[in-house]
Amino acid sequence: MNIADLLAPDAVLPALKAQSKKQLLQELSARAHGITRISERRIFETLVERERLGTTGVGSGIAIPHGRMAEAKTISGVFARLENPIDYEAVDSQPIDLVFMLLAPENAGADHLKALAKVSRLLRDKQTVEKLRTATSAEALYSILTGDKNGGAATAA
Repeated sequence: MNIADLLAPDAVLPALKAQSKKQLLQELSARAHGITRISERRIFETLVERERLGTTGVGSGIAIPHGRMAEAKTISGVFARLENPIDYEAVDSQPIDLVFMLLAPENAGADHLKALAKVSRLLRDKQTVEKLRTATSAEALYSILTGDKNGGAATAA
């Protein structure tokens, strides 16, 4: 499983404006609706439900909100770089500015965990995170996330 299997090029938001965790989850739900055709409200409720179990703010300015839904056909993601960091109640109490949301089918147990582990490993890499924070276009972000050395990497500066 590669990040490109989880993330479509149009699921990358290079400068998302959000003032709060709730607003961020609403914006991510709206983008995910456009990709999955699942109800925006259902996606939002699934993400909020998961947050009630414990924050998905993993520290170092990164959050990985996720959830499983009966309506989901495949595992899909949305990545956003926030224009301004927001409070997300992260484990280290630091504001977040990078978010990778994942939605998975209800019965995708092991694959859902593999996808979460893959995203988590990627976002623990300090060099990758540094590149993500300085990239300005959706194409550059997508290239960094998927490891595509050609498509858009030249615009990462």
